[in-house]
Amino acid sequence: MRVVHFGHACVLLDSGTTRILIDPGTFSSGFEDAKDLDAVLITHQHYDHLDTERLPALLRANPRAQLIVDEGSAPSVENPTVAQPGETLKVGDTTVKVVGGRHAMIHEDIPIVPNTGYVVGDGAFYHPGDSLFVPDEDVDVLGLPTGAPWMRLGEAVDFLRAVKPRTAVPIHEKLLSMPENAYRIFEMLKPESTEIKPLTPGEVTAV
Repeated sequence: MRVVHFGHACVLLDSGTTRILIDPGTFSSGFEDAKDLDAVLITHQHYDHLDTERLPALLRANPRAQLIVDEGSAPSVENPTVAQPGETLKVGDTTVKVVGGRHAMIHEDIPIVPNTGYVVGDGAFYHPGDSLFVPDEDVDVLGLPTGAPWMRLGEAVDFLRAVKPRTAVPIHEKLLSMPENAYRIFEMLKPESTEIKPLTPGEVTAV
């Protein structure tokens, strides 16, 4: 699989026959030029994962793309398919299993919104959104949250160890001034069989 990281939570997955864009949010850039998409997936309604201003033009440029969202995002977009945890959806020539269901707690005074993680291609890639939900499937490549108001770095390490992917691609890094410090901790504390692979934003990378 080839992956493009557009910064923060936004990634483009290309299996060679299916192209899926996940979480085009306000902290990400370059996804506006993505073409030939089979689907756009949204994990949850927060603006760093869903840019409602740029999304319509992206969909117009990709008329065959399904828009698949969690139930909390559905009122903010037009004509979505609402994904429910436990479902397995068909996208192009691959499958997308919907997992999780709840955003991690930021603070007890802030309402918890829906959050759907997506396991693409029978575990080829897992994007957890803003949660640390561990799926039942073996995961080949994990989009690993790096910094967030809802997470300590130690929790990210424990999540990495629980999932045990072959490769972990750090995402959700835009809130950190020096995400490289987190990458070093991941490298120190990762499972022995896992490669930590930060991606250069906008570049196509085989993983």
